[in-house]
Amino acid sequence: MPPSPEVLTAEAAAGATGEAGARGRIGSVALVIGGIISLQFGASVAVLLFPRAGALGVVTLRLVAASLVLLIICRPKLRGYTRGDWATVLAFGVALVAMNSLFYEAIDRIPLGAAVTLEFLGPLILSVATSRRLLSLVWAALALGGVVLLGREGFDGLNLVGAAFALAAGGLWAMYILLSARTGQRFPQADGLALAMTVAAVLSLPLGIATAGAALLNPVTLGLGAAVALMSSVLPYTLELLALRKLPASGFAVMMSLEPAAGATAGFLVLHQSLGWAEVLAIGLVVVASVGAVRSAGKAHA
Repeated sequence: MPPSPEVLTAEAAAGATGEAGARGRIGSVALVIGGIISLQFGASVAVLLFPRAGALGVVTLRLVAASLVLLIICRPKLRGYTRGDWATVLAFGVALVAMNSLFYEAIDRIPLGAAVTLEFLGPLILSVATSRRLLSLVWAALALGGVVLLGREGFDGLNLVGAAFALAAGGLWAMYILLSARTGQRFPQADGLALAMTVAAVLSLPLGIATAGAALLNPVTLGLGAAVALMSSVLPYTLELLALRKLPASGFAVMMSLEPAAGATAGFLVLHQSLGWAEVLAIGLVVVASVGAVRSAGKAHA
């Protein structure tokens, strides 16, 4: 007996919904990858700025410029939100300024590969803690092996203060992932990000002025700072906020394992840092782990 028209219609609707969901996940993955590439190439430009404005000065330039751009583009409304909404934005802003400041202080003291490896422990732990699938442990372990291999040369004679900064930045990175997802649910488009970035910029101003002073007003420094803001804040944070609306936090967190790989590529192309066989192998490991995590997340939500 052939199925009724109602059954066929229901099956067609279910198939269309599944295809739409798959396209949504693929689109979210593309957003995350685009944000990672932009962030790491922006970090390469930031390295060139360190001699001019210092770590905290670069953080201030980055956050202030990013907040201005986002406020102009988004023009977020200030009315109609609850006290809980504003508390989320405030917490997100604090996490942004603290995460960036701690990481820049870390790479001012220890090699970039070691800093990214230590920082990645934050989202890695989040991935394992939030996932309900045993297979996620495998992808997380594979990603950890890759980032450790990538940063192997940076652990000899590691500055303990720099290592502590990197670990603290990793904890705030995990907090950023959760707060970004919550902000995206409470505010339309990138309005919440614009408001949180403004909070972060205001909080960073005293530190930047105290450490860099008049150097922040140098035209060349301002231009490079604006470029860092666009590449390291505006684009990646906006793309990640949009992606987290459809991508599970566990899958997103493991995809962050692509950060060291993208950083190594940006360092090679922009800063002319060579890659050995171990670095290439590490890049392969984190790519496989990221793809596996995303596919597992997709099957879990199918």
